Amino acid sequence: MSNTTSPSSPSGSLSDVDAGRWTLDPAGTSVQVQHKTIWGLVNVKGVFTKVSGEGEVLAGGGAHGSVTIDAASLDTKNAKRDKHLRTADFFDVDKHPSLVFTATSVTPAGDGTAQVTGDLTVIGTSRELSFTAQASEVSADAVTLTAEFPVDRAQFGMTWNQANMLKPLTFVTITARFTRQSA
Repeated sequence: MSNTTSPSSPSGSLSDVDAGRWTLDPAGTSVQVQHKTIWGLVNVKGVFTKVSGEGEVLAGGGAHGSVTIDAASLDTKNAKRDKHLRTADFFDVDKHPSLVFTATSVTPAGDGTAQVTGDLTVIGTSRELSFTAQASEVSADAVTLTAEFPVDRAQFGMTWNQANMLKPLTFVTITARFTRQSA
């Protein structure tokens, strides 16, 4: 898995974040995808517009949580393509309305990054995923992490590929902003 860094520096250390429950801030969160198609000549980009989630920071700085993405909210700025992506050829949103990443371990690395390990579930298939996330905001009330990682769609049963036009990897960029829940 590849890693991405953010140009911003965190205002605090991830290991200093107080224990407690946190909620994903949809307004401060984005989940973007890009995929090469037409034999690598076209880079299709899209964004999932409906995202929710929660997490818990444990004493000592470790954390766990989940991010849920509404599969039908993918917008590539092409209505015909978006409609096809919602079918059984890809996300099969009638049977599998959500994509879910469950972070089982988020461990501060001490350099403004965190090692994230968990399970990504897409169309009913779960695969372990590990990546490094970069903190761009760390305060008493908010934490923002950004990461980029490749996903092999075939590992989730997405094998539709007319005339072998699609490359195997989709690149996901997520910026997830969590805010502290009130006691």
